[in-house]
Amino acid sequence: MNDAPRTYDVIVIGAGPVGENLAERARAAGLSAVIVESELVGGECSYWACMPSKALLRPALARADAKRLPGLSHAVRGPLDTAAVLARRDDFTSHWKDDGQQAWLTSVDVDLVRGHGRLDGPRQVAVATADGGTVRLTARHAVAVCTGTTAALPPMPGIADINPWTSRDATSAKKAPRRLAVVGGGVVAVEMATAWQALGSQVTLLVRGDSLLPKVEPFAGEMVADGLREAGVDVRFGTNVAFVERDGAHGEVRLGVEGGARVSADEVLFAIGRAPHTGDIGLETVGLKPGSWLSVDDTCQVTGVDGGWLYAAGDVNHRALLTHQGKYQARIAGAVIGARAKGEPVDETPWSPYVATADHAAVPQVVFTDPEVAAVGLSAAEAEQAGRRTKVVDYDLAQVAGASLYGDDYRGRARMVVDLDRGHLLGVTFVGPGVGELLHSATVAVAGEVPVDRLWHAVPAYPTISEVWLRLLEAYRG
Repeated sequence: MNDAPRTYDVIVIGAGPVGENLAERARAAGLSAVIVESELVGGECSYWACMPSKALLRPALARADAKRLPGLSHAVRGPLDTAAVLARRDDFTSHWKDDGQQAWLTSVDVDLVRGHGRLDGPRQVAVATADGGTVRLTARHAVAVCTGTTAALPPMPGIADINPWTSRDATSAKKAPRRLAVVGGGVVAVEMATAWQALGSQVTLLVRGDSLLPKVEPFAGEMVADGLREAGVDVRFGTNVAFVERDGAHGEVRLGVEGGARVSADEVLFAIGRAPHTGDIGLETVGLKPGSWLSVDDTCQVTGVDGGWLYAAGDVNHRALLTHQGKYQARIAGAVIGARAKGEPVDETPWSPYVATADHAAVPQVVFTDPEVAAVGLSAAEAEQAGRRTKVVDYDLAQVAGASLYGDDYRGRARMVVDLDRGHLLGVTFVGPGVGELLHSATVAVAGEVPVDRLWHAVPAYPTISEVWLRLLEAYRG
């Protein structure tokens, strides 16, 4: 059955956090908005990524912190209550039900159409519904693609037949496998290795390259590798998986590594990257290639499409594959669409309300491992590649009073990259237990281009780990 065509100011395809934020910002600008979703309202982050993964990791990190404290360490020597951890994870995913998220859409006056949405020419979206019908939508001003990404799998013969884990399986599994092989060296790989080792699995981490977390400062990956090994993870570098096979649908998995090594496991997680979720959303009807990343300008408007009506925010545009950064883009895009719909000027200079400048200069990220990694802005290598004249300042976090109080045998490191010509920070990296909560201060300094001389007057409280800021500044002055 086909519904009568509907017209809105803005159509959003994808009801994850990015799509939700963009639709809400469009409504705040006085525009009508509808959002199209084929799965759960709330998207990947709410049900298969950020929320469940951090729910799995929090007990592991809390226990690691407790083990560093005399008077408490003896009480946490036993195993985690895996069933209780998984039950709490289920609570944070609302048991994979989206009633609350749908109610939020209603509260901000955004309509919802459930089904598979495809572009059907300029400003047109056709939604195939579960009952076999079609809902046809027309946008007066804009269509925004917020469909995110899917887990990438290697082009390996027979891989689909072995039922490998992707990130979704790793965050939603109902029990801990006795042996888990993790293929990859990025954020998902190290976080899931941390979580499942703590929950009782024997984890083998197979890394193709020679380091973990290649997109951050090298010392961060080195310290995380040390932490994983101390927790019992078998970390192997230079291991290119050549084949994988399985006994039946759920039997033992065997991985062959180039050079002849073999690894056996009960489950295997491939965490080798993400692919754009654009293979079947009608890109060909507007002159774009299905399955491609959507290139956008700094207002999140898709390039190469006539008329300026198509936008893309979040992972799908490949600028910064992080939920918080996608929501930032959504706020920018919503404001841009609202202003352009009203014929108001859009200031496209850096750091204006209509430009996603932070995607280039101030992207923050926390990796929830033991130790944690928190970074924002450019690494030292990236700054050098960009031709910036810099001074790199490192400090041993263990020398800060707040860190030594945080836990015995604290190990950590801090780095700031200073632009010598402009006198402000280009990037900051912290590695150590509990450093995730330091990151926003660094993000403010980098995004605000706060002069180093002014940072001297931002006095850190004693005794906190934040006092590392004073030590970095002292080391910078010499």
